[in-house]
Amino acid sequence: MARAGAFEGGLVSAALAVAGLVLLGWFANWLAKKLVVRPITRIIARTPLRNEARDVRALVTHLANVVPAVILLQGIPFVAGLPERFVLFVQVVAESFVVFTLARVLSDLLELANDAYELKPGAASRPIKGYVQVGKIVVYAAAAILITATLIGQSPLLLLSGLGALAAVLMLIFRDTILSLVASVQLRSNDMLRVGDWIEMPQLNADGDVIDIALHTVKVQNFDKTVTTIPTHKLISDSYRNWRFMREWGGRRIKRALLLDQTTVGFLSRRQWEDLRAFAILRPYMDAKDQELAAWNAAHAHGEGEDDRPANRRRPTNAGTFRAYVAAYLEAHPHISQRGTLLVRQLEPTEKGLPLEIYCFTDTADWGEYEAIQADIFDHLIAILPQFGLRLFQQPGGADLARLGACVSGDGQVPRPDDAVEA
Repeated sequence: MARAGAFEGGLVSAALAVAGLVLLGWFANWLAKKLVVRPITRIIARTPLRNEARDVRALVTHLANVVPAVILLQGIPFVAGLPERFVLFVQVVAESFVVFTLARVLSDLLELANDAYELKPGAASRPIKGYVQVGKIVVYAAAAILITATLIGQSPLLLLSGLGALAAVLMLIFRDTILSLVASVQLRSNDMLRVGDWIEMPQLNADGDVIDIALHTVKVQNFDKTVTTIPTHKLISDSYRNWRFMREWGGRRIKRALLLDQTTVGFLSRRQWEDLRAFAILRPYMDAKDQELAAWNAAHAHGEGEDDRPANRRRPTNAGTFRAYVAAYLEAHPHISQRGTLLVRQLEPTEKGLPLEIYCFTDTADWGEYEAIQADIFDHLIAILPQFGLRLFQQPGGADLARLGACVSGDGQVPRPDDAVEA
């Protein structure tokens, strides 16, 4: 080492001075964390931000890391015997580290601001996580420009002026980020999506509750407990269904049809009509119908004796009376909302029968209660349908074919269901 000239010019003393400077920076960092991080963490633990104490600890820790870099930056010029290039290199690296550390501190501040905002009661309806992520991107982009300018020894303004030529490339690289940012602004400004909303997007296999809204993605927990990740801009470019307004309204729609066998639709005889007066909820309709039919028949009589002929008289039908019964039953049902539309209507007849559609709203949006109410209503309607002389249409089953076979064979016996299964 002596022959190499290591001891000439005070290189050993300079190296020892640099080592001492590094040890001083390490000690100052340890002391800062000891005197600052722990007390602040304890103070935060007693505030409403106690759940965010980890974020505060990370922020203060990153801020404490600036101390050794500043000590090295300010102390290295006073070490005698060091080459000028080495001093410049250490200063550049220290400055870059300070810029990077301050960028991390600003990122931690943004994250802490988001955590504090989420403590507000209305934060779930208007999350700012997307804006926080945009802020982080801006902070780190600015830090990258400053670090690059420091390393090459040029002004940051010179780099910014050169970015204009790379605008097309940057737009291509950050295409998804730009689209997601625009989509996030539109979603929040128009109140189109909130955390907790039930959304349905079949084209992306999403059907469940929104659990997270970020800049680039929206996470939906499906009802099978899987999670679907949707690009944020897809919620603007594609259509989806949001059930939040149904929940806010407080009810859920029932829209289902009973398929009546058209061969069972017919006029009611006087005896059948009077027998239906046993249904108390039908009596107001029947009284009004009697007056309406009597007035019409009297006004359209076609000569003496002809008004008694069935062809010249209006008569009630079993399908129309059953339709009136269903409407009255729904109006009297305790779990059917009277605020929403209530309809019982016939749809176009098909090869599968005459659809009688029930259109109404329950008084609850709870899924389990809704299904129970809907099932109870249709259980009742299907069970009471034969009392109106009507029958539901259904495809022939094994038992029907077995009965048909028994009739064709001529034995005159209709097999029991067990016999049909055995057959």
